[in-house]
Amino acid sequence: MTALTRISPDHHESIACAVPQEYLTFRVGAEEYGISILCVQEIRSYQAPLRMPGASAFSSGVLNLRGEIVPVVDLRVRFDTPQRFDAMTVTVVVNLVSGCTLGVVVDSVSDVLDLKVDNIRPAPALSGAVDSRHITGIASVQQDDQARTLVLLDIDQLIASAMTGLVP
Repeated sequence: MTALTRISPDHHESIACAVPQEYLTFRVGAEEYGISILCVQEIRSYQAPLRMPGASAFSSGVLNLRGEIVPVVDLRVRFDTPQRFDAMTVTVVVNLVSGCTLGVVVDSVSDVLDLKVDNIRPAPALSGAVDSRHITGIASVQQDDQARTLVLLDIDQLIASAMTGLVP
């Protein structure tokens, strides 16, 4: 699996071949995010995980995925957005660069987008629930006469951060 390359203003043109072209897009609250499709193993309907004693607030627990025990993180808690559970709530199973498999709970999955490098801009320096080290870029796409803006996440960096309480 190829690690994501962060887009920087100085190297925007030179890294075009290093950036994955397809992204799984999903919603957390009112915002839309994307992760490289290369790290997605599967998308599952939401199943309540088994809570683990002493786990961080971001860790929802674990799932038994065909005999493999998989930790689950709720991005809604991580991003400080309200949790709602309905038919659209899903768990995206991702394979991290470290070799760890992880479930990520999101409000809904939108689609898979083929993004051109020209549609991706560097992330601004931010503070808050998601710091800019976890963002690979901001994508703007025009689809069906609607403009969409996506925050492209480095899921490995986001999950490996100390705030999640997981050690991949």
